[in-house]
Amino acid sequence: MSASRLHRVAVLVSEGAKPLDVGIPAQVFTTRASMPYEVRVCGAAPGPVTGGDGLSYTVAHGLEALAWADIVFVPGYRFPDRDDPPPAVVDALTAAHERGARLAAISTGAFTLAATGLLDGKRATTHWHYTRALAAKHPRVRVDENVLFVDEGSVLTSAGAASGIDLCLHVLRGDLGVAASNHAARRLVAAPYRSGGQAQYVPRSVPEPLGERFAATREWALHRLGEPLTLEALAEHAAVSPRTFSRRFLDDTGYTPMQWVMRARIDVAREQLERSQRSVEQIAADVGLGTGANLRLHFQRILGTTPSEYRRTFGRQA
Repeated sequence: MSASRLHRVAVLVSEGAKPLDVGIPAQVFTTRASMPYEVRVCGAAPGPVTGGDGLSYTVAHGLEALAWADIVFVPGYRFPDRDDPPPAVVDALTAAHERGARLAAISTGAFTLAATGLLDGKRATTHWHYTRALAAKHPRVRVDENVLFVDEGSVLTSAGAASGIDLCLHVLRGDLGVAASNHAARRLVAAPYRSGGQAQYVPRSVPEPLGERFAATREWALHRLGEPLTLEALAEHAAVSPRTFSRRFLDDTGYTPMQWVMRARIDVAREQLERSQRSVEQIAADVGLGTGANLRLHFQRILGTTPSEYRRTFGRQA
């Protein structure tokens, strides 16, 4: 998606909507010089909407905002396993999708998307407390309770409120590139990127200091991507065996250590392609991939495009 055009975002507020779920996309995509987005908060009709957790909302727009939007965020709401979305909301979401808009659910907003039938046969997630209820109510949806978010192209779903930030940053990365996503993450004081495959929560059997140690090792590795990084070196920094490190790292991130290192290197390469005119060979050396041919190979495998095409799409001249 071109970074030069204005992207239109609708945030659909339902009865019982969760405050954080509503606020996250509204804040992440709010219009500013670095963010070519326009946000409209809407409901089934303009006016007051009773929210959850003691808050209420007054929305300026009704369902016509869904006919205007490029992407529609559906925040979570109370009692999703009990309360179905109004037929008019289901129809408006379906029409928006047919027109080409992306639909993105935060937390229990997945129940609203599932009611449209657009998640049938697709992977989806929701807050871990409601994954079984979603699977029971919509058995054709392939519910995955062990991920932060799922991107099925035109329909996206995320777990709890915090993973809504991850989903929004993921959308930003696809729309505007890594530099814009990282800038937004710094503004939010959020992690720049957590993979959708990362577990929703760490098993309680893992001691907390070990989790802190692994986070420190990831930070250490991010500052040394241009150097040789092996499983043994990472495990040594974390002061555990390579076997323990591999198993726990996969639980935490959804990737093996070497897959994570490769994706981190590709992300740094993406940002350099966006922000500099350095050659592919120079960037490959900077990020620890050695040669331009190696960078092109992994770029194509992970992102499905070439460094040159990526630079044409997301570079400063775009």
